[in-house]
Amino acid sequence: MFRRGRRCTTTSLAGRAQPAGTPTWIDLGIPDLDRAMTFYGALFGWEFDVGPAEFGHYTQCLLRGRPVAAIRPNPDPDATDFWWNVYFATDDCDAAAARARDAGGSIITGPMDVLDQGRTAIIKDTTGAQCGLWQAGAHIGCEIVNEPNALLRNDLVTAESGPARDFYVAVFGYTLDANPDMPELDFTFLRRPDGHEIGGIAGDPKATKSRWGTLFQVDDADAAARRAVDAGGTSAEPYDMIYGRVANITDPFGTEFDVGAAMTS
Repeated sequence: MFRRGRRCTTTSLAGRAQPAGTPTWIDLGIPDLDRAMTFYGALFGWEFDVGPAEFGHYTQCLLRGRPVAAIRPNPDPDATDFWWNVYFATDDCDAAAARARDAGGSIITGPMDVLDQGRTAIIKDTTGAQCGLWQAGAHIGCEIVNEPNALLRNDLVTAESGPARDFYVAVFGYTLDANPDMPELDFTFLRRPDGHEIGGIAGDPKATKSRWGTLFQVDDADAAARRAVDAGGTSAEPYDMIYGRVANITDPFGTEFDVGAAMTS
């Protein structure tokens, strides 16, 4: 949440791979790379390092010259559903993928090497939510987190919170904690074995699909919502919640994500 760091006490992670089970990277496949760069550049002030054609123009999104996310043209020309995909750090991608399969999930792609950058797999949990695994090589993942215009946290929204909790405990060895700040909600904090909170699982019986959400930190949620609209996206009305002020944003391709700012008073 906004009042406490999700991963570590510092925001610069250059040269330092995250402990296993930590959300470490996000990427997005969309139909129009130029339009996406225009939108996300206007929203977050990102710069972009466009990759070569032989690697699908996989484009690094940079904040102060450091990678914080990636976008690329979607390889499926008929795709209509887009989302920020989260990758969890692992010391052994093959072993983590095997645990996911043994826990009742499925492996969509991989495990496979990505040149010298790392080793990855895309998995689907028992509720149908997709996520990635990332075993760091030359690429450690996000090098800036927990500060404005960078990733703050990821939470899974699902109608099947019980099976989801069982799955992620089996794959990553998380411990589980209820949220004492909002006891009326079905929300469970996920903690690494060292006790560090890395995100959570929100049970919502109205959820029509299970999906990991992405929350970016901003200085001002209202101003970010206006920038999103001016850049061709849409925004729900920003609202206050116990941890800060939040707005749900939809990019020009229909990708939903949240932006959040700490309370100013």
